[in-house]
Amino acid sequence: MFWKKQFPLVIVFVMGVVMAVQYFIPHSASEFVYDNYLKWGITIGIFGHILGYFSFFRVHVMKVKKKTPNWGYSLLAIFCAIGMIIVAALDGRGTGGYYMNIYLYTSAAINATVFSLLAFYISSAAYRAFRARSVQAVALLLAAIIVMLGRVPIGNYVSVWTAIGLPSTYDISQWILNVPNMAAKRAIALGVGLGSLLMTLKLILGIERTYLGNQ
Repeated sequence: MFWKKQFPLVIVFVMGVVMAVQYFIPHSASEFVYDNYLKWGITIGIFGHILGYFSFFRVHVMKVKKKTPNWGYSLLAIFCAIGMIIVAALDGRGTGGYYMNIYLYTSAAINATVFSLLAFYISSAAYRAFRARSVQAVALLLAAIIVMLGRVPIGNYVSVWTAIGLPSTYDISQWILNVPNMAAKRAIALGVGLGSLLMTLKLILGIERTYLGNQ
């Protein structure tokens, strides 16, 4: 029982405290600990990849065996995964090889297509969000229009008010991005940092134990 419940908590506590302390100690010993920690992390990551591959093939093989809906896509995924592994093992992953050519001309193209399709969903969401139903929505709408005009060449032609000494659309858009937008981004980053710190403390102190499964 100790090895299944208490021992993982002890490992997490010790490693969490050691890594937190070594960060604030500029000494060769702390650098040695950090470097070895990275090496162990890479080693564990390799075994994690092996587990991920096993889970991937297991899920898709079961779909093919049971002939679940769209099981042909699972068969194609298995074929592509095995093919990429064989090509990488035989030809390597260097630039100009078969592996990189397959990746650049298939996977990268597919990813670009998917992200381009997301533009339509973003446009739809922006249309719903930019409806001037309140003061905040009006401010969001005006800021979005100015920023979009400032990022395209036509924005320079729209900036007719520069003749009377007012900033151009580009300058206004840059101010929006660098001042209010940056302030909001930093506030969100601080919130995420504090949340990560609290989660780390919960893990180190053994309050958060979801990684142990149902134990």
